[in-house]
Amino acid sequence: MNSNNAIAFSKDQLAYEPYARFMVTDIDGVCRGKHLSGEKIASMLEGGGTIASAVFGWDIQDQLYDNVSFTGFHTGLPDIGLVLDPTTARRLPWDNNCWLILGEHTRIDGSALPICPRQLLKQVLAKADAMGYSAQVGTEFEWFVLSETEQSVRAKSYRNLQTATQGLTNYSPFRINAQQEFVHDLFTNLNAIDVPLEAIHTEAGPGNFEAAIRYGDALKTADRAVLFKESVREIGRRHGLLNTFMAKYSEAYAGCGQHLHQSLWRDGQNCFYDEQGEHRMSETMRHFIAGQLYCLPHLLPMVAPFINSYKRLVGNNLAPVKPTWAVDNRNASLRVIPGSSNAMRIETRTPGADANPYLAIAVALASGLYGIEHKLALEQPPVSGANHGAEQVEHLPRTLAEATAAMDRSPLARALFGEEFVRHFVETRQWEIARFNQSVTDWELERYLELA
Repeated sequence: MNSNNAIAFSKDQLAYEPYARFMVTDIDGVCRGKHLSGEKIASMLEGGGTIASAVFGWDIQDQLYDNVSFTGFHTGLPDIGLVLDPTTARRLPWDNNCWLILGEHTRIDGSALPICPRQLLKQVLAKADAMGYSAQVGTEFEWFVLSETEQSVRAKSYRNLQTATQGLTNYSPFRINAQQEFVHDLFTNLNAIDVPLEAIHTEAGPGNFEAAIRYGDALKTADRAVLFKESVREIGRRHGLLNTFMAKYSEAYAGCGQHLHQSLWRDGQNCFYDEQGEHRMSETMRHFIAGQLYCLPHLLPMVAPFINSYKRLVGNNLAPVKPTWAVDNRNASLRVIPGSSNAMRIETRTPGADANPYLAIAVALASGLYGIEHKLALEQPPVSGANHGAEQVEHLPRTLAEATAAMDRSPLARALFGEEFVRHFVETRQWEIARFNQSVTDWELERYLELA
């Protein structure tokens, strides 16, 4: 939390607030929460609270799963524990300076809930700490800004939507200036809530923006990423804009990624840096890369969670299609960014903008730590150009169904994240696949209706 708000915040002060907000994410990364009286929020900070387990019992459209063992009609949707983290408290300038506090889920007895995304990341960070490392992570998000509202997209049946900028012009001051007031409010409001923006620019399509958020401790970065997505939506609404973080909004344009910049530190030193190493890469960094390459095919649904996610992971779109690494090459899954002892880092490029940030960061760090712990050798050479040198590397799963099946049969996934989380997550992806398989799409109607 930034120092000004940290000093100002007191749970006793909440008792005099007309209302305050809390927020958590479900398994899909959708923000869930409530507006409560200040007095009620203050009491929850003191003794915790509860929330319906339906938070983990419904999908992204709030349809109740019928195949999930954790909760549902078969359990009666009982409560689960809810703990608010006072260190995340901040005032929202666009919501009358209302306090917002992030939370996480527990069992009713107070123990960590294994399927809670924030708890899962904290579990990974506890592992890093036990190994003597602290993780620094920075995030970049690509997304599309539409000159639409929640009402207009429904009225148009999600077709012929208007973008907030025109023309396919990367890094364009002219194009982005069309939304000058929106961009101004993003910088002003997000920095005010300790989501420090370093850059915003246009990307590879009309209405396509990219933002870079300053790096920090991994949990703080994940919190900032969750806040970023929700805040962009809320601030955008006040400008008559609808923001989408779909991995592939349009087949005409490139997809939207969530790029993760990571480094491990010990005693104030960057463990990825070695002045004498090839490309200044330390042996620790090489193990970390080897771990991510090895684990990625087992965990892909956690960073590409939806049917649509795999429309982004196709060739010739600067999106990874194989578990590869390279030095400053955006075609690879892992991009080594050589630099000084402070700047040396790895960029993981596979996660989509649609992925839950807690899960995406948990996957990246858990996989890298696995490589260090097991001293995995980085035997795969770096690729060059358009993935030259990756001819013998196996393609990543091409669909959510293929990726989910791989995760379901993976002992490695369970070793990293536990049986309860993997079972629940796999069940939710199987539900997503089943819903898609039952759907009749516009593509099918146009292709088959007259002549099939």
